[in-house]
Amino acid sequence: MKIRILLADDQPILADGLMSVLSACEDFEVVGIASNGVAAVKKTEELKPDVVLMDIRMPEMNGVVATKEVKRIRPETKVLVLTTFDDTEYILGAINNGASGYLLKDTSVTALTDAIKNAYAGDTILPAKIARSIANAARLVTNDRQIKLKQKFSLSDREVEIALMLYDGFTNKQIASALKLTDGTSRNYISTLYEKMECANRAEATEKMRACLLEN
Repeated sequence: MKIRILLADDQPILADGLMSVLSACEDFEVVGIASNGVAAVKKTEELKPDVVLMDIRMPEMNGVVATKEVKRIRPETKVLVLTTFDDTEYILGAINNGASGYLLKDTSVTALTDAIKNAYAGDTILPAKIARSIANAARLVTNDRQIKLKQKFSLSDREVEIALMLYDGFTNKQIASALKLTDGTSRNYISTLYEKMECANRAEATEKMRACLLEN
């Protein structure tokens, strides 16, 4: 059975080129082309493609928002974001909205066809260059969170580490295990955190940290 593909790109030359390349592969069937995000969502509903190749910058609705809508109306459809823009904000937005992966338009034909097949099979497609961008962005976010909590509540490096684990939903036992601490030592750290944050429990601590992290 062929993999049914919808192309979403506002540049006709690129869309037609992709259609020619993909139609030459016996494993694929290009079922339609959408020239903007709104059309991509509508055609997904009508044509029920297995995979959508989604451009990022399109009129009426960009690819990040369109990805979210496609996944809302048809969760089983895989979305592969295909763009010339190596932009971390777009990468994270697309992935968070349910995209199965992200490819740059300078990718080879072989890499593209393999990515479509792998996405259809349930894999996440992130080329090394893009994975590095995501990792760098995550490090920047983590560093920013650490600095904010440390300055706001006068925490030590270890206390900041534990505070962020609390914030991210780790249980006391999970914190102790991850940091190779005894249960008693872990509890002592958490009690000290509550004192420094002037709160009585995890819920209050989480709320104070959230407020801190949202500050500019």
